[in-house]
Amino acid sequence: MPRLFLLDGMALVYRAHFAFIQNPIRNSKGINTSALYGFTNTLLTILEKEKPTHLGVAFDTSAPTPRHVKFPAYKAQRDEMPEELAAAIPNVKRLCKAFHIPILEIDGFEADDLIGTLAKRAEPEGFETYMVTPDKDFAQLLSATTFMWKPGKKGSEHEIIGLPQLPEIWGVKEAHQIIDLLGLMGDTVDNIPGVPGIGPKTAQKLIADFGSVEELLANTSKLKGKQKENLEAHADNARLSKDLATIIIDAPIEVTWEDLILSPRDEEAVKDLFTEFEFRSLTKRLFGEFSAAAPAASEESAAAEIAGPSSQTIFETFKKIGEVPHTYHLADTAEKQAELFAALKQQKSFCFDIETTSLDRFEAKLLGVAFSWAAHEGWYLPYTEDLLPALRGVLTGPAEKIGHNLKYDVSVLYHHSVMVAEPVFDTMLAHSLIYPDQRHTMDYLSETMLGYSPIKLADIANTHLQPPLPGPPTDDLFSFAETKKNSKELDVSAIPLETLAEYAAEDADVTWQLAERLRPLIDGREKVLNEIECPLLPVLVRMEMEGIAVDPAALVEIGGELQKRIDELSVSIAKHAGRPFNLNSPKQLGEILFGELGLADKAKKTKTGQFKTDEATLATLAGKHPIIDEILEYREATKLKGTYLDALPAHIVKETGRIHTQFHQLVAATGRLASTDPNLQNIPIRTAMGRQIRKAFVPREGFTLLSCDYSQIELRVMAALASDASMTEAFRENRDIHTATAAKVWGISESEVTREQRSGAKMVNFGIIYGISAFGLSQRLGIPRGEAGEIINNYFTQYPAIKEFMDRTIQEARMSGYVETLTGRRRYFPDLTSGNQTIRGNAERAAINTPIQGTSADMIKLAMIRIDELLRAKPYRSKMLLQVHDELVFDLDPAESEELLPKILHAMETALPLPGGVPILVEHGTGSNWLAAH
Repeated sequence: MPRLFLLDGMALVYRAHFAFIQNPIRNSKGINTSALYGFTNTLLTILEKEKPTHLGVAFDTSAPTPRHVKFPAYKAQRDEMPEELAAAIPNVKRLCKAFHIPILEIDGFEADDLIGTLAKRAEPEGFETYMVTPDKDFAQLLSATTFMWKPGKKGSEHEIIGLPQLPEIWGVKEAHQIIDLLGLMGDTVDNIPGVPGIGPKTAQKLIADFGSVEELLANTSKLKGKQKENLEAHADNARLSKDLATIIIDAPIEVTWEDLILSPRDEEAVKDLFTEFEFRSLTKRLFGEFSAAAPAASEESAAAEIAGPSSQTIFETFKKIGEVPHTYHLADTAEKQAELFAALKQQKSFCFDIETTSLDRFEAKLLGVAFSWAAHEGWYLPYTEDLLPALRGVLTGPAEKIGHNLKYDVSVLYHHSVMVAEPVFDTMLAHSLIYPDQRHTMDYLSETMLGYSPIKLADIANTHLQPPLPGPPTDDLFSFAETKKNSKELDVSAIPLETLAEYAAEDADVTWQLAERLRPLIDGREKVLNEIECPLLPVLVRMEMEGIAVDPAALVEIGGELQKRIDELSVSIAKHAGRPFNLNSPKQLGEILFGELGLADKAKKTKTGQFKTDEATLATLAGKHPIIDEILEYREATKLKGTYLDALPAHIVKETGRIHTQFHQLVAATGRLASTDPNLQNIPIRTAMGRQIRKAFVPREGFTLLSCDYSQIELRVMAALASDASMTEAFRENRDIHTATAAKVWGISESEVTREQRSGAKMVNFGIIYGISAFGLSQRLGIPRGEAGEIINNYFTQYPAIKEFMDRTIQEARMSGYVETLTGRRRYFPDLTSGNQTIRGNAERAAINTPIQGTSADMIKLAMIRIDELLRAKPYRSKMLLQVHDELVFDLDPAESEELLPKILHAMETALPLPGGVPILVEHGTGSNWLAAH
């Protein structure tokens, strides 16, 4: 008998996300992977244990359903989907595609309806069907061959629920009577009203007596009192509620059983996803311990082999605190505190780690500070304000301060008026330089480098009762009153002092030991760590805590203009299409573009039969019809409005009235800085709409914004690394590099270069850095692939040193296993020897780009360190606020401009001299907002 598994995608990702809500799973980039991890775990369990023959995953869409038309308040009370969960759903769909599992979604129908339709279709076809969901409503679909497969809670086994379980769990005899139950008692989760005064037990009794809602309403004369009165007064609500609770079983889903046949997964795509999201245990589970994608074993072994045999040890089991002798002190008396501070003043280096009540830099209250300066020894100092002078004395002294993710500790202390002085040594930064593509959490480092598993905060934290956390529907039909004990919230301040002291001292002790293990492995990267990353850390703290001002009125104005344009585009697109349709529905859009307008002879389709309408697909059609450009513009406008204009006000810190983004030094393996909360790196600057957002960023009163931007820095770095005389000469003579390139590629004088030729040369110049192919160039320029290939060949003919640099970089990286920036930052590329051409090609392109992008990143970081020193050398009022790609943004006091501006430009231009005398140019501007300054 074929086994059909239909997964309720939305319910499963909700369940997974909220299962980890108190302790989310995050990768080294800070991305919340709880939903993806939980969904993947359930999927693998089904594939491994259940051996399905057919499988599909159903999702809701944002379009209204018939239920919303009948009852506008349907599900209206639900909280908006959390941002991190919304961001996870596309990755869940990517996972499904990598496993070659069809995604089932139709505008106007919920996932329940698609599953219900397919389950009913499957019954006469001889299938054994399993509906994979925690949602109680699916019980109405149970039959002799249709079952619910309900995921387990907290590590327990899943449940298989069929007809025999109906009386025991729901108190009814037949599956369809579940709808009658819901019709009477309603459903608070979906905002289905039901009948006042009728709860689960009463509903069960009434359905047992009368069989259905209709029979009950026809015989209310047999009832008495308030029950009779409520049923007669709310009869329409009962009928409506039953209708709303009824899962549709004839949805127009065009999928065949052949489409749902389980097919082999795309091994490389799955490995890439698992590596991207750092699913070590799942990688090992699916591909085995020595898979090339498993950082838990083979990736670390490979990295260890490259970096040296003593760099990493793979531990099968981890020791814990009870198995390792240690001495931890609690400095809770004046005598012990005096002993601690006296000892600290004698140290040339010590580790410290703070304990706080929050991860928010502005709201965190300081509970205490742990110290260590010898393995297996540590101190914990409970914090009180009277200790501030002594604490300031040791942290502003000349000793080296060690920590893990020190920027957080330094930020909180900065907010408490304690300026941690250099030098500093951050074990997270050190590890990121040695193993750029691995995770960098302290627990991970401790387990992989020390074979020791530290105490988990969640295991020791006391808890206090809180109102229920927001989340998905409860799993059980009648668990309407969740007890507070199931809604525990971590409360660090409630941990007993002795317990917290041991936990904190252990953290400091482990970090001290990690520093000792990491120092010898830095070999060759001392300059990057000691002259760039560690000195940059306090610079970033000062920038983050300074923040930048935004004009809320400007956000509203720009948002209004953008909404006006969105509305105009919606009308225009509908006219081009010949009829209105849901612009956010890929299915409807595909039908318009390819089914009705016929914009492609052989339009590509997804596995479920829908036309592809992603951005890459639409870009290939640019110019074929006005509707394409307008759809792309509509998508950009809606994304900008939702991501920035609607979201930025929520990031304004009440205490300061400014936005305080967080900079991350190790998210990108190339060394480029990233920012989050909010992400200011991704504000588009190449489009007019994207640039408008910058108008909302303004200086403080009496100041002007200063923008200093490296000009074509990556091209200059490439010219220097390649020792290309022709390109270097163009930069020295301050000629337009794109015009110079166009003249060489097309064999004409610079005065003859057309605008189109310059644009093409610009595309090639920047594309070469990222390994652009003839196909990629042809798509971007809208020219035949043969012509694009000829342009690239001509480019390499005119700039042979560039081609030699690219070939040399790949060859040397294949031999050594890594590439380096000018400063010695390394990135390893084990995939350069891969037998898979696609994987190898991706590694080759990244290997060429890394020295260029990484050197550019090092340059601006060095400039930031020098400028920070400059601004602190005197009591200047001007402040450095932001780093975005190759640009620095300042609050500039006009009275200081004449003195400061030349010094800032000089610091940037001389931060990292390039070989061959390639000049560095910094462009600058000032203005009343960021756009005007840029």
